[in-house]
Amino acid sequence: MKLEFSDLERVAGFFRAFAEPTRLALLQELKAGERTVGELVDALPTTQANISKQLRVLHDAGLVDRRKDGTRVIYSVDEPAVMELCRIACDKLNREARPRKLRF
Repeated sequence: MKLEFSDLERVAGFFRAFAEPTRLALLQELKAGERTVGELVDALPTTQANISKQLRVLHDAGLVDRRKDGTRVIYSVDEPAVMELCRIACDKLNREARPRKLRF
């Protein structure tokens, strides 16, 4: 089936969400389960403002979910295929004979 150009734009937008190292790091952290913004800030070497910005991109792409718990915002992976896509990408890079194996 051939997609319409507008559908291809949606697909490209989906994949753009993966095209930033901080967003990949956030997904990697969320792989283990729900995390608050504060926990994500503590886990990654970047600012709270950048974490929030990147989480918004992931949320807008439908990759993560968020919920409020009092004053905290808690994030989780919303799309199970996310981790499979990351695994496929790591497998491809590993086939290129890099000295260190990548694991997402």
